[in-house]
This record gives sequence, structure tokens and C-alpha cells, in this order.
Amino acid sequence: MKRIFLESHNLKNPYSGFGQYNYHLIKGLAAQDLSGWRITLHVKNVSRWKKEFGKTFRYRKYRSLTRHKPFRIKKKYHLWHSLNQNIKIEPFFQLPYVLTVHDIHFVKEGSEHMRQKLRAQFEKKLKRCHAIIYISEFAKKDTQQHFDVPNIPQYVIYNGNTIPEVAVKSLPEPTILPKKPFLFSIGDFTDRKNFKTLVDMMRYLPEYHLVLAGNNTSVYADTLRKRITDHQLDDRVHLPGKISEAHKQYYLAHCEAFLFPSKREGFGIPPLEAMHFGKPIFISNNTSLPEIGGEHAFYWNHFEVQYMVSVFKKGMQQYQEKKSFYTEYYQSRAKQFDWKKTAAEYLNVYQKLVS
Repeated sequence: MKRIFLESHNLKNPYSGFGQYNYHLIKGLAAQDLSGWRITLHVKNVSRWKKEFGKTFRYRKYRSLTRHKPFRIKKKYHLWHSLNQNIKIEPFFQLPYVLTVHDIHFVKEGSEHMRQKLRAQFEKKLKRCHAIIYISEFAKKDTQQHFDVPNIPQYVIYNGNTIPEVAVKSLPEPTILPKKPFLFSIGDFTDRKNFKTLVDMMRYLPEYHLVLAGNNTSVYADTLRKRITDHQLDDRVHLPGKISEAHKQYYLAHCEAFLFPSKREGFGIPPLEAMHFGKPIFISNNTSLPEIGGEHAFYWNHFEVQYMVSVFKKGMQQYQEKKSFYTEYYQSRAKQFDWKKTAAEYLNVYQKLVS
């Protein structure tokens, strides 16, 4: 029986990107044949996850104290899997170790002190790795450009589509619901997501409303609110804040298009979720996003506002003229990203390392 430890404490943040990744990967693993495997989840609320997964997994209660070296977990496993590059919790002993790298945004974001701190932490992880899993080809290329990656097995395993088949008519209406046709986007309210360009676009798209979901209590959110007011768009640009999964699905199912002008993405789940509903996606032509959108997404090569508006108008015209073609393409592409397939590929990596 091979003992695998999943450093999965980010399950405590279910609406964060890492929280969603942890949950859907673990759910995908639960759907596999795990005979011969004894997988331990590292979780804060043991009873909550036992209720969902039962005896499929073993559980170790997460305590923040284990971030500190003297209190690290001392039990020996056949394999330790660190589920993202920022995790501070490490095994006490030198164990076979696999790391999933989502992105290395920290090399360009934050203060110089924080960049150096996170860089040093990441370099230590790389040195103890026996294999690395990247969530996109871009994440792999970006890591190799900025770091001295050891000569160990490296894999690219895409995330899956997080939205299951849902009955659209059963989705609850959000409190904030524009009366006119609306465009939608969702993500962290940070400069990297580049939502200010969408606000600027709305000056030239009077026939639409815009819903931007995310943490609307951040400094960047204050900047957006000022921009909205300065452009006299308070009645057409809506910031509902963090929203539930059901309300997110409602917006995706009923929007006219999904807009995502992000400057950097390790993967980009939101556009994939929009494609699940057959919606046209307008995304940046950089980093990992072309890997997600494929050949029939609509791309912005830069962020000059009049150019972005022209790409959007032309793309919407193309979409309306061949709506069935685009809808079928998007939905078919979304199905290619499947968490059960992803989990099976992770198990293959585990098997290679423990054997």
C-alpha cells in the first residue's frame, strides 16, 4: 500500500483559485481506482471532508504551526505532493516530493523584498523536488526561463473544467442583475487582471452593461470605482463582490460574452467555464490563455481601448453570424478539460515516482 500525502490545506479557501484546484483534483482522484493507494488529505475541517469523501481518503488536521521547521510533519510517506508553489508547509524528512507549479507571478509582482522572499522559498522547493507538474505549457516555459530547474521529470497536466452539467433554469438569480444585455468577468481585483480596460471599453458600448465579480474591498477595487464614476458608468458597470458558485454560473449562462484581459495567467479557469456555456470569450493573446481558448477564441494583442472595442464588435458579429458553430466549438473544447482525466494523469506520475 503506497502512502501519499497531499498538502491540500488550501481546501479551507473554497472560493479561491487554489481552493478550487485542490477540491476538483481531490474529487477527481476520488473517482479513480485507488486500490493500492492510501492518500492522506491535509485539511483544517476534518469532519467536513470526511462527510464528503468518507473512507476514500485518510485525513490529517491542518495546523498553521507546521509551517515552522521544528513542528513539521514527521510521518514518513512514500510520496509528498505540494499542491502549489507558494505552500510553506514541508515534510520534516527528505521524502520523494512532487510539486505542482501554477504560476510564478511573484517574480514580477509585489515589493522587491517580497519577490526575493518568495523566490528563495520557491528555489528551496525546486531543490527538494523529484518531479514537477505544471498546469500549462506557459507555466513550464516561464519557470524554466526564470529559474535553474533541476534535471528531473517534468510534466504538463491541464486543469479540468470546474463546472458540471447544470440545469440553467434552476440557477438562482443574483441580487444584482442588469436589465440590458450584459458582459461578464470574474477574478481577483488586482492590476494583473487588468479590469480597468473593461471599464474603459464600456464608454463605447452603450448597449451593454458589465458585471465584474471579485473582491471589491481591495485598493484596486477602489481604483475601479473611481474610474467608473469618472466615466459616468455607475448605472452600467456593476461590482457585486465575491459571489457564490451558483450566481457565477448564472452570470456565465446569461451573459452575452465573457471578457478576460488578464496580463498573466498560469492557466485561466474562468474562460474555460464560460466556454462550458457556449459563450464567446474575449481574452488576452498572451501567457497561457491561447492554450485554453484555442483557435476560435477572440484575442486582444494589446490593450488600447479603441482597438479592444473593435476586436469585441467584430468578434460579436462573427459569433452571431455563425452562432451554432462557435457554441458547439466552445462547449466541445471545454469538455476536453476534464478533472477525472487530470486526476488519472496525476496518479500516473505518482506511480512512476513510487515505483
